Amino acid sequence: MSSEKEMSFWGHIGELRGHLIRSIIAIVIGAIIVGFNIEWLMDNVFFGPTKNDFPTFRLINYLSRELVGSDSFHLPDEFRVQQKKLFQQFNVMMAVSIFGGIVAAFPYIVWEIWRFVSPALHPNEKKNSAFMINFIWVLFIIGVLTGYFLILPLAINFGLLFKISGSIEQLFDLSDYTTLFLQVVLGMGVLFLFPVIVYFLTNIGILTPMFLRTYRRHAIVLIMTVAAIVTPADVLSMLAAAFPLLILYEFSVMLSARVYKRVQKRGLGV
Repeated sequence: MSSEKEMSFWGHIGELRGHLIRSIIAIVIGAIIVGFNIEWLMDNVFFGPTKNDFPTFRLINYLSRELVGSDSFHLPDEFRVQQKKLFQQFNVMMAVSIFGGIVAAFPYIVWEIWRFVSPALHPNEKKNSAFMINFIWVLFIIGVLTGYFLILPLAINFGLLFKISGSIEQLFDLSDYTTLFLQVVLGMGVLFLFPVIVYFLTNIGILTPMFLRTYRRHAIVLIMTVAAIVTPADVLSMLAAAFPLLILYEFSVMLSARVYKRVQKRGLGV
């Protein structure tokens, strides 16, 4: 009996290894595609939020002109980034390529994870496999887009326009900008997966909607703390990160309530 359990355990480990290897291969393929287009992506996507014609700035300035008759944001015409170390550009290229590979391959990665965990799920959950796979990767992409189009431009605007002396010349380090970019964009993508965690914890009976409602105030404090960690020091970008996370929390409460009712009906055999 113990031998069968041991074989079953190692069988699962071997199966998990296969899913991980295929996921890594998908990331590598995505990273190679990004790497071959790195110059265009760096100029138009990576440094996009540093330009005045970025969609976020154009939208905000359009609304600002309609309301007060003038632009709210106007970045310097030149965003000067310096390379301080010999292989800094190569390291940034690798980081951006891997990040791009993860984003491009994320739907496939979710599918591989689902294939691994689906045998342990209830038959009703298996019927919703297509919905869950799309639900997970769509949430991640929405988080990435929120970080890229909402939070990152506001943080960059604050960093560029905040000056304590006109004698200081703004020269930005390439690694610092890369860290900010990945921290905000990837961080928001991961945070937007919170409803997925709520779904599974509620489904296995660890979490309840009553718990989420009872500790809503504590959650708000935690969300503000997390928003302050993900974003730089300015209040505007922190609030921009906290607002969608608060909406996401309320959505998670409703999702938990729906799943909890279904779990109760399942326990009663209804």
